[in-house]
Order: sequence, then C-alpha cells, then structure tokens
Amino acid sequence: MFKEPYTKRLDTWASAREWLQAAGLSLTIALLVAAPFFRMGIMVGHDFAFHMTSWMDVAQQWKQGICYPRWTEWANGGFGEPRFIFYPPLSWLLGAALSFVAPWKGVEALFVVVVQALAGVSMYAVARRFLSQGGALLASVLYAANPYIFLDIYLRSAFGEQIACAWLPLAVLGALPLAGLAADHRRPKLRTAAFFALAFAAIWASDVPVGVMASYAVALIFVWGAIVKKAWEPLWRGAAGLALGFGLAGFYLLPVAYEQHWINTRTLIPEGAVPTKHFLYAQPYWDVDFPKMVSFNWTASTVGILILVVVVIAAIAVRRRLPRDEQNSDLRALWHTLLALSAAATFLLLHLSWPLWQYLPKLAFVQFPWRWLAVLALVYAFFLALAIERSRRRGVWTAATLIVLTGGSAAYIVHSGRSEGRWVGVDVTPSMHQDFIDDDNGFLGTPEYFPGGARYQSYFSSHLPAQRPRVQILPAEGSRGGSPKAKFHIEKWTAEDREVQVDAQEPVQLALRLLRYPAWQVELNGRVTTPERSRALNQIVLPVPAGVADIRVSFRRTPDRLAGIVLSLVIFLTVTAILLFAWLFEKKTVWNVDRGIIEPTSFSSYSGDQAP
Repeated sequence: MFKEPYTKRLDTWASAREWLQAAGLSLTIALLVAAPFFRMGIMVGHDFAFHMTSWMDVAQQWKQGICYPRWTEWANGGFGEPRFIFYPPLSWLLGAALSFVAPWKGVEALFVVVVQALAGVSMYAVARRFLSQGGALLASVLYAANPYIFLDIYLRSAFGEQIACAWLPLAVLGALPLAGLAADHRRPKLRTAAFFALAFAAIWASDVPVGVMASYAVALIFVWGAIVKKAWEPLWRGAAGLALGFGLAGFYLLPVAYEQHWINTRTLIPEGAVPTKHFLYAQPYWDVDFPKMVSFNWTASTVGILILVVVVIAAIAVRRRLPRDEQNSDLRALWHTLLALSAAATFLLLHLSWPLWQYLPKLAFVQFPWRWLAVLALVYAFFLALAIERSRRRGVWTAATLIVLTGGSAAYIVHSGRSEGRWVGVDVTPSMHQDFIDDDNGFLGTPEYFPGGARYQSYFSSHLPAQRPRVQILPAEGSRGGSPKAKFHIEKWTAEDREVQVDAQEPVQLALRLLRYPAWQVELNGRVTTPERSRALNQIVLPVPAGVADIRVSFRRTPDRLAGIVLSLVIFLTVTAILLFAWLFEKKTVWNVDRGIIEPTSFSSYSGDQAP
C-alpha cells in the first residue's frame, strides 16, 4: 500500500476504487469510534440537552411544513427564542434528519458515525496529494479517531464543533495552493479558490468557534505563503477565497451580524471567566466549587499534551527522513506550514497568549483556548501518518499507534465520562420529547439567545411561571380589575405562525406565550400593529378592542435575512460558474456533430489511446 504518491496515478477506475476504499475504511473507523454508544447507551455530555432539544424542535417544525426553522418554538418553556438564526445550521439540520431514519435514542450515535466517516474522507482528500495510498488511508484513520474528537464526543457532546472539524482538512487543502505552498497543476487557481470557499463556508455553517479558528489558521497560511514566496499574490488570492467563503455563508452570517443586538450576546463571554480559566491546566472554578469543570480541564489538558508530544516527535521524525530533492518541494513546504500552524495553536493554549485573546478581532468568540486542539489534531494525524509511511517497520508502528494512541486516548476519555456520570444507562429521549414537546411544556432556553437583553433574561429565568397557557386574556390597562369578559379560539399555532380569534364584550389585553422579537409581525383585524410587552418577561401583549378580533402573529423575513440569502445565492452561482468553466477548460471538450465529444490528445495519451 505504501508505494508511489497517489497524485501520479491517472487510472480513473483505480482512483474510484481507492476512493471507495477510503470511504469504506472511514465508515468502519467511524463505527468503532461510536462503539461505546452501542454498549453503554446515551451519553449526556456538556451540550447534550442543547443539541437534542434543538433536533427535536426542528423535526417537529418539519412536520408543521417549515423547511428551514428560525424560531425555536419550545425553548424558554414554550416562549421560544431565535436560536436557529444564531446557531449554525448544519448540525441541527443533520441531527433532525437522522431522527427520521433512527429512533431518538440512536440519533446521537448515528450522528457520530456519519460525521466521523466524513472526517476520514476529508482528511484522505488532503493526504492523498502528499502521501501514498496507504499513508493517506492511515492519515484518514488517525484524524477520524484523533484524541481531541473523543473529547468532543464523549465529554462535551459538541456536535456542532464535531461536524466543523470534519470540514477543516478541506479548508487547509484549499488554502495551500492558494498560498503558493503546494502546486496544483490539475486545477486552475479559480477552481481551487472555489473549492476552498465551499469548505470554508461549510465550517462557518457548522460552528462559530471553529469558524473563527479556521479564519485565523488560513490567514496564517496565506501570510506564511507571502513570506516564503516574497510576493503579494498569496495574500490577494487568499483574500478572494475568503471573500467567496464568507459570501457563501452570508445566509447565516449576515443575520447574525445584524440581529445580534436583539439578543443577550454578552453572556457568551462572561467577564473574568473565559478564556483565562481554560488554558492548559488552568484549574477553573475552584472559587465556585465546580469540581466537574476542574476535572474536565485536566482531562482536556492531558489530551492536549499528548497531541503536542506526538506532533513534535512525528515532525522531527519526518524532517530527518524528508528528501531534499526538488520533487518533494511541496511536501517540505507543507511540513514548514503545518509546523508554523502548530506553533501558533500551541501558543494560544498557554496563558502567555492572553493579550492576543483580548485584542485580536473576534478571537474571544473561540471561548475556550483548548479548542485550538482541533487544529493541532489535523497536524497530529498528518505528521504521524507521514512519519509511519517513511519508517522501516510500518506495520508495527501502525498497530502500535492505533492501539496505544487511539485506543488509549479513547479508553481514557470514555472512562472520564463514566467517572463524571455522563453515561446515564437509560434512554432519556422519550421522556424529553414527551415532556418538552408532546405535553407542550417546553425546555430551558439559552441565555445568550434570549430576546431583549440581560435584564429580561435574568428576571425570566427566575420567574418563569409554572402555568404557561398559549393565550391569556388580561384586563385592559387602566381597568378596575375583575375577570375580563372575553373568550378566544386558537385557529392556528405553529412555530412561525399563530392565529387567534377573540370575542370580547369589553376592551382586553391578549398575552401570547411568545417573547417579543423584531421579526414578529402582529396583525389585528388585517392591519399591522405594534404590540406591547410585559415589563417583566418581555412577553408579547396586545390590546384588543371590544367585539370580534382576528389576531395573526407571523415570523417575517427581515431585510437582513433576505440580503443574506441573495448574497449566498449570487456567490453560489459564481462558484458554480467557476467550477463549470474550469472543468470545461480542463477537459477541453470539442463538440462534433458526427462524433460527439472528443477528448484532447493530451488526455488520451495518458490512457494509451490515440485521439480520433
């Protein structure tokens, strides 16, 4: 398996077989990564409830006919929140989709299998350009089952970050030729930029912290390329790729940027808590007696040290065996680039980097410095595979690596989860769905997505009423009290559209189980009106005159969301055109009425055929 570089093979059928081999191996490794679920059941990590309730909410909205949810109907005890505007969509779309092919108790494990199989194939796509077929397959295995991903899966339930990490190698693959650090003779630069943009946009559509890290990582690659090449070209090519990537993700990023002032974003980075208490071995939260968080930080730090040690040893081993001939210049450039990337990521794990966290734009939104282990995990997999490929006893080193590093780190992290009581041993998903959705009780919301800001969220979280009917009739403001003489009928109630008819003998107020948010449009008897809000809960309250009144509340598409959709559509068409024209240019097809499509002689010569 460890023979000539993959990029020299031009046999189409052999290439297809090798891709199938990579996909099959990635799927097998993904099943092994998820194996503890099959034996131990549900694993309730840090973000399990957040993701599982999101998936349940989305699946229920699909049944209502809402294709792309924006408002989380059952959050905050049924009052809702705009979670699906602000949290990247790929993880909650995939999680909800998997619920239609597996019971809820199996969705968590199935999600892990699908995403880690994707991660393996993604890493294979990178490694195959620099390693032999066997080396590329080994890199895909090591990345799909790297120590940090076990941390994400078996302690954190960080499913958004997990799927973002699956795209990360593809962004690096696209960044290298754009920066001039890897030759790509088979693809025009525009096509390379288009592929990079797709991977970069997919990362942002998966997880914001990884999106920030990926942005800084590829920016470093472009700057490094400019320094090495002593030219500005890597910078402007990189800027073009980044612009395309951000444009593709515009449907998500523009609304987030515009509407962030409508929610409680200040809780994302509590002052004095993040990220200073999450550097390596930082011992966080001793002052508030939070031992589980202390335990997790030590576990994450230990995993980080393991990855760093392996990266250093593998990098040295590779450097000693790296030929100096011109044929391997791409591999040498990649070695230096990944080493620089590793050095930057390692520095950001240490407390010495605190000034950068404070002053670099948006870096604080990574929240936890140990998240940079996701970038180091990519280098870990590639350097380790390259070192084993160039060793004499490849089989022995491969077996030792898989048993000691992969198996050992998995056992350590799974055991840490058991020690923290993360494995509940019973299926909690039916009771979650029954209580939260079927019984219409709703679930806890997310403080940072609460509409109205910190003042309303603080009061709401401590004064959430036990009884939360969808509609309440209240006395009109200024009335003398007493029971209001009115009745109502709910004609429609979905996540994004509510219709209520009120028959009142006197003016009353209609209180909806709904938090006020600028995207909600309220109509009274067909006329758009501005609702009031309860001073305590930020709840929508609407004055209703005497008589029969028809009230409709709908979640409208705001201009920023429309602009984001248009931007993404325009960039998507641009990227599609780039890929299409690049493919046509590469194939150099000539249409002949009698003979159809004729392949050029330069292409035919590779297969031994003569051009007609």
